Amino acid sequence: MDLTGHRYHIAHDGFTVIEDIYIGAEVTALINVIESADRSGPLFRQTDDVFTIRQFLKAIPDVSPLLLNDRLKNVISNIFGDGYFVVKSIYFDKPGSSNWFVAWHQDLTISVDKKIDIAGYGPWTVKQNQFAVQPPLHILQDNFTVRIHLDDTNENNGALKVLPGSHLKEIYRPENIDWQQETEVSCNVQAGGIMIMRPLLMHTSNRTTNNKRRRVVHIEFSRTTLADGIDWAERI
Repeated sequence: MDLTGHRYHIAHDGFTVIEDIYIGAEVTALINVIESADRSGPLFRQTDDVFTIRQFLKAIPDVSPLLLNDRLKNVISNIFGDGYFVVKSIYFDKPGSSNWFVAWHQDLTISVDKKIDIAGYGPWTVKQNQFAVQPPLHILQDNFTVRIHLDDTNENNGALKVLPGSHLKEIYRPENIDWQQETEVSCNVQAGGIMIMRPLLMHTSNRTTNNKRRRVVHIEFSRTTLADGIDWAERI
């Protein structure tokens, strides 16, 4: 697989889409493992609009060898190089009837194991007993996210919409978006494909309008050692 174009798109646009990382049988196997999991634990959260599993790879460890297959590892090593590890994982299941949407934002926080005062780290938040903090900018600039799609996804069932190149603008507030200069792009991905993005890429997700389900695994990667006293909460 020639990944030269994908390296270019990530550097200049902040994202790329690569199809056929998982064949149909692998997608089915992933779905079967997820569907058979015990959903009673605290990492599983169900509403009318979305079902989520936080710390996904820890909550359902059987999915790891299916997700982290040789094709994905080859993509990561060829585009980003060696030394990266998983630092966060979430599963999203957006039903066909969902009205759930996410406003324009950057992913500015990381999940860590404890809260302590460290220069350059802050502000802090806590969600479901998980500490999150905004780290120094260079960490966010070096991290990347892989979104693995288990359903065909387009602008009608919540595909991410992004502002290409916005990852190069450092901290970019939604209220400062210059719509005379920006052009949003819908990141349509087929089942078995992936989207790779930088966390500083400005992105949003609309409500579902076509009654089609959208299941996505969101995995964040880093190669950074954090400041003394804290560590990645989900490092794998």
